[in-house]
Amino acid sequence: MIKNLDELLKVAQGKSRKKMVLVNGVDDHSLEAASKAVELGLVDVIITGDMKQIFRSCQNLKIPHGRFKVVKASSEDEAALLALQLVAEGKADCIMKGLISSDKYMRALLNKEFNMIGEKGVLSHLAIIEQQAYPKLLFVSDVAVIPYPSLKQKAIMIAYLIDTAHRFGIANPKVALIAATEQVLPGIQACVDAAELVEMGKRGEIAGGMIDGPMGLDVALDEESARIKQVNSVVAGSADCLLFPNIDAGNVFYKMSAKFCASNQAAVVVGSKVPAILSSRGDSVQTKLNSIALAALLSS
Repeated sequence: MIKNLDELLKVAQGKSRKKMVLVNGVDDHSLEAASKAVELGLVDVIITGDMKQIFRSCQNLKIPHGRFKVVKASSEDEAALLALQLVAEGKADCIMKGLISSDKYMRALLNKEFNMIGEKGVLSHLAIIEQQAYPKLLFVSDVAVIPYPSLKQKAIMIAYLIDTAHRFGIANPKVALIAATEQVLPGIQACVDAAELVEMGKRGEIAGGMIDGPMGLDVALDEESARIKQVNSVVAGSADCLLFPNIDAGNVFYKMSAKFCASNQAAVVVGSKVPAILSSRGDSVQTKLNSIALAALLSS
């Protein structure tokens, strides 16, 4: 079982080296993370973007000339187009966002010309968070891609969470469906959806894990809160996976964890034919390196 993100790096190192394309990789954080990933033997890297700017940034960072293969692009859009062509041609096992807006990056992934969407037809952002205050890794969705997921999308997102937890050696992950209350209140869509998703789990329509909700974040993660509120559930106080009801809640949790709790994190877009790293400009070099390791693991 992979118990923390340091172990993720070691496990990914033990796999065969993958090929990654970095879209418009002209920014220092992305280049530094990509360089470290090459040093660790996780990936070989192709960068699309302005060659002069890439070489200048590498020189400033003291990254050896020739560590990356560079494909010249004159704009963000062209950098994304060239990167997707490399993936479509089988020349890259995963793709990473550099200095390009998330909207442009996601539009490129959704471009039907490249047929990047997987069989489930849904792209979703999945983050892994390692908190000092919590005894195990948390698998979290969605903090960056789907604003207000439908019931069908939530079912698919749960499947992605469970599948990823399985890749980390968690045989029967506990999935908490996060809402503002444990009551099934008709006026709160998150509660209504959670109740239906639990029933779908009972019917075997979502398999591989234990699903419960609606559930407040405190009840999902804190045994004492679950006990005080008399929530009798195998998931309560011990969740492995958190499905947030919308991007607002998920994004706040992700950024709060990073900026105020100093959590260690990794994240990818799942549901595409190859893992797609959607890193924020505010993410640390370590988070980007962790995300490359995660993409390498999921592409194997």
